[in-house]
Amino acid sequence: MNNRIVIAALVAAMSLGHAAVSVAQDCSALQKLSLPGASVTGTQAVAAGALSVTGVSAATAAQLKAAVPKLPAFCRVMITAKPGPASDIRIEVWLPAAGWNGRLQAVGDGGLAGYIPFSLMAEALIGGYATTGTDTGHVGGSADFMPAYPDKLLDFAYRSTHEMAVAAKAVIAAHYGKPPAFSYYNACSGGGRHGITSAQRYPGDFDGIVAGAPSWNQARLDAARIGINLVVNRTPEHHIPASKYPMIHRAVMQACDGLDGVVDGIIENPRACKFDYASLQCKGGDDANCLTAAQVESAKTLTSPFRDSATGRLLLAAHLRPGSELQWATMASPKPLPNSVARVRNFHLKDTKWEFRLENVADDIEYAARLDKGLLASDNFNLKPFFDRGGKLLMWHGWSDPQVPAESSIIYSRNVRSTTGHAADESMALFMLPGVLHCRGGLGADTFDRIGAITAWVEREQKPARIVAWRMVGDQVVRTHALCPFPQVARYLGSGDTANAENYSCVAATAAAERR
Repeated sequence: MNNRIVIAALVAAMSLGHAAVSVAQDCSALQKLSLPGASVTGTQAVAAGALSVTGVSAATAAQLKAAVPKLPAFCRVMITAKPGPASDIRIEVWLPAAGWNGRLQAVGDGGLAGYIPFSLMAEALIGGYATTGTDTGHVGGSADFMPAYPDKLLDFAYRSTHEMAVAAKAVIAAHYGKPPAFSYYNACSGGGRHGITSAQRYPGDFDGIVAGAPSWNQARLDAARIGINLVVNRTPEHHIPASKYPMIHRAVMQACDGLDGVVDGIIENPRACKFDYASLQCKGGDDANCLTAAQVESAKTLTSPFRDSATGRLLLAAHLRPGSELQWATMASPKPLPNSVARVRNFHLKDTKWEFRLENVADDIEYAARLDKGLLASDNFNLKPFFDRGGKLLMWHGWSDPQVPAESSIIYSRNVRSTTGHAADESMALFMLPGVLHCRGGLGADTFDRIGAITAWVEREQKPARIVAWRMVGDQVVRTHALCPFPQVARYLGSGDTANAENYSCVAATAAAERR
C-alpha cells in the first residue's frame, strides 16, 4: 500500500479519535451545568447509530429500531426539573456532535403522556436539530399520580413544556457557545394542546409552533365523550354494533365522495356532506343493512353538536363529521374512552370512583369543566403577545378524527381570529386533512413536512398557501394530496392522476357547504 495513503489514513483516524474524545469531554462538561429550578442528572456521548434506551412501548421500540441506524453522533443530556415541591419532570436534550443547523426542535407526546418521545426526538436529530422532549412530569401513561399530587397536575397541564424549553435553551447555549437562532415546537393531540398552551402562557418560548389535533378544552371534551357514550348506549336498541359501521360508511361515501369531483374513497370537505342517517332506517325489523330508529338517533348524536336533551343547552359544539363512521367505536363502543374516564376522575373531580350517570350527563359535564379551572382548557384565545413577537402557529387536523373532533380546531382558530383580528391572519394557519384519523392513519394523505413549513414561515416569511401531503403504504408513496388553508378546499383540475397533488388547486368552499 502507498505509504502516503497509510499515513493519511492514520492521521485521519487520529483526528477522528481526537474529535470523538473532544465531543465526549464537551458532553461530560455539561454535567456541571447550573440550571434554574433543574439539575443535570446525566450525560452521554452517543456514537452514530448507537443509541440504546429501555422501558419504552413496543410501538416506540419499533420506530427507534428503524431510526437508530440513521442517527448521527450526539450528546445526550438528562435533566430533572422541579418547579414545585412534588415536581419531578424528566427532560432530555440531544445535541448533534456535528452539523447542527442552529435550531431547537422540541417535540411533545399525547394521551396521558408519562414518557419521553424518543422516536420524535430521533426524527428531529436526523434533521440536524438540537432536540428536546419531556415526560410531562410523571412516569407511565396513567392518571394515577392524581389526585395525591396537585403539583404534578400543573406540570402535566403546562409547566413541563415551559421547563423543557428553558432547560434546552440553556444547555444549547452552554454546549455550542450560543443559543438556538430559532426554537420550534412540533406535536399532536395532547402534545398539540401543549403547543397552543405555550403560545398562550409563555409566548417567548418558541418562535414557531406546529399543533396537530390539539385536545384543548380537555375537561369538557373528556366529560362530553363519556356523556355521548352513555347516550348512544342508553338502551341496547340504541347501540350501533361495529358490524354496521362499514354499511353506514358505504352509504355516506356513495352520497358525498364525489362532491369534490373525484371518487377516491375520501370526502374532501365533510361540511358539504348533508347525509341524513334516517335514510338508512329499517323498513321492517332490524337488519345488518339498515339502522333501527334508535340507532338513527345515536348516529345523529355522534355527528351533531351535543346538547342537553331536556333544555337544548349546548354541551360540546365539536362533533364527528361524515367520513368518520369506520372509527365510531372510539366514542360509541359499550365502554367510554379509558383516557377520558381517567382524566375526569383523577384530574378534575379528584374522585377515582366517580361514575357518570345518564340522568346527570349535562350537569356532570358542566361540573367537570368548572372544576378544571382552566388548567387543561387552553382556551385563552388572545395570542397577540405570541404573534407580536413574530410567533407563528401552524395547526392541522384530520377530518375523520374519531377522538378529538376536527371541528374543535376550527372553533379554536375562529375564536383566536375574532379575538386578535388581523394579527391572526398574518400569524396563524389551519390545515384540515381529508380522510385522516387522529394524528395519523386513514385513507387520506397524513404526512407532510410540518417542520419545513413552519421554518419557512418563521425565517423567510413564507406563509404556507398550499402544502403537499402524502400517504405511505410500507415504503411506497401511494398518493399525494394538496392541503389548503381552511376554509379553502382542494379541487380537482379535471385531468391527470387523481392521486397526484399537482392536479389539484385550492379554492374557496361554497357558502352552502359551510352551512351546518
